Amino acid sequence: MINRREFVLGSIATTVAGRYSASALSAETATPISIRPPNRIAVSTYSFWQFRETDRPSIEFCIERASAMGFDGVDILERQMEKDTPDVLRNIKRCAMINGVDLCCLSTHQGFVSPDEAKRKLNIEKTIHSIELAGELGIGCMRVNTGTWGTSKDFDDLMAHRGIEKPVEGYTDENAYPWVIDCLGECAKKAEQCGVVLGLENHWGLGRTPEGLVRIVKGVNSPWLRMLLDTGNFLEDPYDKLQGLVEWAVLVQAKTYYGGGLWYTLDLDYPRIGNILRKGGFKGYVSLEFEGKEDWKTAIPKSLKVLRESFQG
Repeated sequence: MINRREFVLGSIATTVAGRYSASALSAETATPISIRPPNRIAVSTYSFWQFRETDRPSIEFCIERASAMGFDGVDILERQMEKDTPDVLRNIKRCAMINGVDLCCLSTHQGFVSPDEAKRKLNIEKTIHSIELAGELGIGCMRVNTGTWGTSKDFDDLMAHRGIEKPVEGYTDENAYPWVIDCLGECAKKAEQCGVVLGLENHWGLGRTPEGLVRIVKGVNSPWLRMLLDTGNFLEDPYDKLQGLVEWAVLVQAKTYYGGGLWYTLDLDYPRIGNILRKGGFKGYVSLEFEGKEDWKTAIPKSLKVLRESFQG
């Protein structure tokens, strides 16, 4: 004869077993649901500074402001760091952790477009040091450039000519491609050791065109060199060019120009860009580079709203 306790326990076991079997059957027969999360949005520390001669904010200040505004990550401009000693790096990592933001990129500058072998070697060493910094900071992506010929009077002059520059006398861009490929190849070896993916930016020099970017990345032929796409650096036909390169992208830097651009202003359709990147399978960070004359205190939050709406998935 079954007593009351045995009856209750038996009923519970039967119910659990039934539910488990139903769950297992449901799991086996259910159609998988693909959910694509929105791109995370970061802000470059450059957005708070823009290379102004005064008022260079600390990296910690930028991290704190980024967190308060609701960004997911921070893209550190290396030139904005006053020091890169171990204690400074530790404090930056601590600040990011306390404020709940990722350090998603270290944006650097280097120049390999030079017939001077000693100068190229010096820039390789400089870039390797930056890769080591990124590794120490736990940053998985580092922006690199090809550099320029240096024949422009200054950056304003380079911008006045839309990034097009004459080579050094006696040389052509064809001479420079092997230099850049060899130098970035050396840097990619160090990047692999440190676990840092290099993102070659569509900047000036040989990276000004999609064809130049593809030639260099394919020439290096390393999984540790991809592309960092800047929405504001293709001055003509940006949408077609971004679409053609999205498969190579490790990170995207998105420019806004509230108050008018410092050098030029582009009327960028960010919902369209967001759609291009989604269709191209880009899943990485989108990092804001505010490059306008409006006060960053109002322009950066407005920019974040635009990027959230455009890259929400």
